[in-house]
Amino acid sequence: MAESGELAGRVAVVTGAGRNIGRAIALALAAGGAAVVVNARSNRGEAEAVVREIAAAGGQALAALGDVADAAAVAAMAGAALRRFGRIDILVNNAALRRERPLDQLGFAEWREVLGVTLDGAFHCVQACLPHLAASGAGAIVNIGGLSAHTGAKNRAHVVTAKAGLVGFTRALAHDLAPHGVTVNCVAPGLIDTARQGPEPAHHLVHDTLTGRRGASEDVAATVRFLCGPGGRYITGQTIQVNGGAFLG
Repeated sequence: MAESGELAGRVAVVTGAGRNIGRAIALALAAGGAAVVVNARSNRGEAEAVVREIAAAGGQALAALGDVADAAAVAAMAGAALRRFGRIDILVNNAALRRERPLDQLGFAEWREVLGVTLDGAFHCVQACLPHLAASGAGAIVNIGGLSAHTGAKNRAHVVTAKAGLVGFTRALAHDLAPHGVTVNCVAPGLIDTARQGPEPAHHLVHDTLTGRRGASEDVAATVRFLCGPGGRYITGQTIQVNGGAFLG
């Protein structure tokens, strides 16, 4: 990973980065020259595998386990990033739970768990990283939303609500953090081929793309990398759809 990359000298924290879109984002930011803190909720093996990929390509990375819904765990992650790299310039809030459950079977505990990881987690991460992002001079926050936040989806009231909340959080933060030179944007992936533990989400079956193909995690990661780099400094408060034309927002 070349020292001359557009993100050289910068440090990124990427939550939920052990696999799929999060992993691709961590690799893309590292390819741009950033040192990357690779967060995973509990799977150390996945996080460390991403760290090894980055190191093998000549980059720097640190694995940091912790549930982003836990403010203390997030504070510990930010502390580890500062001890290792001395700064935080980029925050990517990717950690989320993407479940399906009919509304009449959705208990409040599961509702709160999904919102806790997606929304509370983003809040905790921003609060923990904000002083360092503001000191960066080119701080960037990217929240990873989703197609269903804009189209709705059956059996996903908790997920749709959480992802839609990220859009509002993005807009609010763009106003609050502009005086500190921090850009805040949301990237909303749709119809992305990823490794799944269960079946493909049912709402994917009612959408199709204009490009004639499903997206790859790398398509999302490329957009995140651009928003975090010098070319994205005039973009803030926006939701960028990365869905091959499945939804035109």
